[in-house]
Amino acid sequence: MAPRCACAAVCAGLGLICGLFLFFRCPGVAGTGAAVCLSAVAGLVPLWLRRRDGGTERRVCVLVLGDIGRSPRMQYHALSLSKHGYEVTFVGFVGEIKPHPDVLREEKIKILPIAEVRGVRVGPKILTYVTKVMTQCLQLLFVLLRMELQSFILMQNPPGLPGIAVAWFVCVLRGSRFIIDWHNYGYTIMSLSLGLKHPVVRLAKWYEHFFGPLATHNLCVTNAMKDDLQKNWGIRATTLYDRPASVFRETPLKQQHQLFRRLADTYPQFQHTGSDVEQTAFSVRHVDDDSVTLRTDRPALLISSTSWTEDEDFSILLKALKEYEAVVKGGAPLPSLVCVITGKGPQKEHYRKLIDSLRFQHVQICTPWLEAQDYPVLLGSSDLGVCLHMSSSGLDLPMKVVDMFGCCLPVCAINFNCLHELVKHEENGLVFRDWQQLVDQLQSLLSDFPSSDGRLGSFRRNLRASRGQRWDDNWDQNVLPLIRRCDRL
Repeated sequence: MAPRCACAAVCAGLGLICGLFLFFRCPGVAGTGAAVCLSAVAGLVPLWLRRRDGGTERRVCVLVLGDIGRSPRMQYHALSLSKHGYEVTFVGFVGEIKPHPDVLREEKIKILPIAEVRGVRVGPKILTYVTKVMTQCLQLLFVLLRMELQSFILMQNPPGLPGIAVAWFVCVLRGSRFIIDWHNYGYTIMSLSLGLKHPVVRLAKWYEHFFGPLATHNLCVTNAMKDDLQKNWGIRATTLYDRPASVFRETPLKQQHQLFRRLADTYPQFQHTGSDVEQTAFSVRHVDDDSVTLRTDRPALLISSTSWTEDEDFSILLKALKEYEAVVKGGAPLPSLVCVITGKGPQKEHYRKLIDSLRFQHVQICTPWLEAQDYPVLLGSSDLGVCLHMSSSGLDLPMKVVDMFGCCLPVCAINFNCLHELVKHEENGLVFRDWQQLVDQLQSLLSDFPSSDGRLGSFRRNLRASRGQRWDDNWDQNVLPLIRRCDRL
């Protein structure tokens, strides 16, 4: 970087740190103090850092202060931008979960990994949190200011602390546009473990309320969130519903059989008890004509995907499966179940211990980790999906259900405020309140299994008939015009 750009970056960093110091130490004056500090520095150096060239309008930054592999919507944004000729710098953590292969293959997408920083490990927790935020501020400033000038920064929220403030500040300095994609509210997620009255949660709420309206444009995931942003935050947002990518579709039988055979190598729940290697618990390949059929005596394949966090209570599903086992033992004419729960997260080991303690005869549970290319194949091979996502704000929708619907997979989903924007009760699935309702729904939907003439088959036919837009068309219609307006500004 040129010397005066480096000097400006230091000034920017000092100004941002001063603002954040006021944010944490003086909540009463944080709004005024932080704004004055940041705005003063922003007014001094924008001309120093603006370096427009012929390619500026075709360069964008997609920013996630989290694991890129766990951020499918932002990966879809990056792919859509690249398809329209933009050079995308994708900034985020690169963890155990690999980004989608299409993202890795796309030449116009450059992944710029950043390290997940941690605060000091001694003293009170608030000190750990504050030092983490301050360190991350400097890290993001360093990363964003070293990049070539971008036309705009598109950032996911949450997590947004301190990313929203830093990204906005860099955009002011460099004359770029700032777009926030609101997936939820960060403070409501924090409140799940700390409570809404915790000082850190209250500060996080103030932070989102103060910096959120500073974005040039805003996207959000539901109309309920759009209305809430407008009413309570003064933010005008464009609703961009999550839509399934083209890889989410019903899986052909041969591909189902290939996946079942691969899974059977590791998970006994997919193995056929006989000696025929061309059979799995679900499918048979006929060697005479190389055709594949599903077994008439197969178990029903139930699937749920989770990040194993506080907003999904999997004890609900385990209680329902325990009762289902008892009902089948009692003589009810219901199929056995194989329940597959995919994903990684902080509570996985806790639930795995609970699962290992269960002794079922008619219900089998496995918790595999699937490669990105296998997950949609398994969804397209399943009989029923279960969603236990409880929105912390009541304003976002579960992406996993979007993907299931892309595979024409009916869903049982736990109810919350705006779920009706996605799951239509008695049309494409069922909505439940507790484990008793869920077990009743499992019995009702699987009473005719494996026949396709029952309610389960009816929901699947409704999903086939009502297939809406895929992600690409939805993005082109709602986001591309906004992006082009950014280019003209």
